[in-house]
Parts: sequence; C-alpha cells; structure tokens
Amino acid sequence: MTTALAPSSALSAADRCDRCGAQAYVRVTLTSGGELLFCAHHGREHSDKLRDIAVTIHDETGRLDATPAVAAEDER
Repeated sequence: MTTALAPSSALSAADRCDRCGAQAYVRVTLTSGGELLFCAHHGREHSDKLRDIAVTIHDETGRLDATPAVAAEDER
C-alpha cells in the first residue's frame, strides 16, 4: 500500500496563524495527521520544534519579500 499526499494549496489571506491570528505563511502537516498554520514570525520562532514533528512544512514566507504589482495609473 502506498500513500500519496496531495500538494498543499497556496495559503490565502483567510488563513490565520494559530498562535496570534495574523496572516499565515507557514503550513505544517503533523505526523499525527493534524495541521498547524503560523505567521512568518511564529513559524521562525518554532521552526526547530516543528521540524521534529512535521511530515511537511509548506513555507510561503518568501512572498513577503516579493515586489508588489504596480497598479496602472488612472487615465484622466
């Protein structure tokens, strides 16, 4: 028997940190089958412990460094 994990979907603004309620950028799938969401700050703070209990860690903190798209100027 083989078990395949479905790819994690991208985190959205609706996904909130389980620790503080800020926008989540890290999803941790636990060996017990549960899932935790963390903001970038708490993901970094707990990263050592999380690696010990995680099956996967989906980290989107790189999005914080991305340059936002420039809105088109209004034509007047």
